Amino acid sequence: MASFSLDLAEVSARLRALRPDLVFNLVESVDGSGRFAYLAPSWLDFLGIPYSGCSTEAIFATGNKLFAKRMLKGQGIPTPPWIENEETGVGTDQVGTWIIKFVWEHASIGLSQDSVVSRTELRQALSSVKTVADCFAEAYIPGREFNISVLGGPNGPEVLPPAELVFVDFPEGRPKIVDYRAKWDEQSFEYHHTVRSFEFPAEDEHLLDQLRRLSLDCWRVFRLRGYARVDFRVDGQGQPWVLEINSNPCISRNAGFLAAADRAGLRPRDVVARIIEDSFSQSLCD
Repeated sequence: MASFSLDLAEVSARLRALRPDLVFNLVESVDGSGRFAYLAPSWLDFLGIPYSGCSTEAIFATGNKLFAKRMLKGQGIPTPPWIENEETGVGTDQVGTWIIKFVWEHASIGLSQDSVVSRTELRQALSSVKTVADCFAEAYIPGREFNISVLGGPNGPEVLPPAELVFVDFPEGRPKIVDYRAKWDEQSFEYHHTVRSFEFPAEDEHLLDQLRRLSLDCWRVFRLRGYARVDFRVDGQGQPWVLEINSNPCISRNAGFLAAADRAGLRPRDVVARIIEDSFSQSLCD
């Protein structure tokens, strides 16, 4: 396995020595920043080397959450209202609770219980986070959270079984979000009380159909390929809201994507083979 760094001359030399037929792109950050994740496929484009997963353009567009939200809104795909500073934002006067997010980071990096703030706390929260990284405020949607995984295939993208992240026994007043601790801190309350479920009652089928359709809309709008995951919140009125699109999501054995694939009867090697096949066939069409 070769690593990618900002020493592009050294990266080029190693790749030219390896002479790969295709690179399986697992780059999620470069030099500790998600801002540079798109550089890896961009450099492979420059070198003329095919690679797995989404294109440079798709990784950039989905990697910048503000850019992605503008695209979603422009295409009529519901995404929560947002503001970039306390003075801006159209149609946000009625929003009482906000969640502060980093523009470029995924995998819940920078997200904690303290990220959920009231309107009166918003100005100070944005100012303090902006000293660390680019950030914005998104309307906090109380309700259910879903992950929808999509895998490329010979007949087009396939939506894998939907997963809900269930917040079990969260105390009153604790925001129900999938923050950094819920994903990565095995000693935390959030990690052990945020449970992935693939079981749904019959009355959820209409909602699940909406989530599937919106996920395929995102695949089309962002011209995704290989594999992706779309994260949703669903409010109390049953309205789905796209939180973000994850191009090339984690496919480690304990990750949600492979859990959904397993639920669909796909082995890890089946998933990898389909990612490669779809990525290669789509790159020939670009």
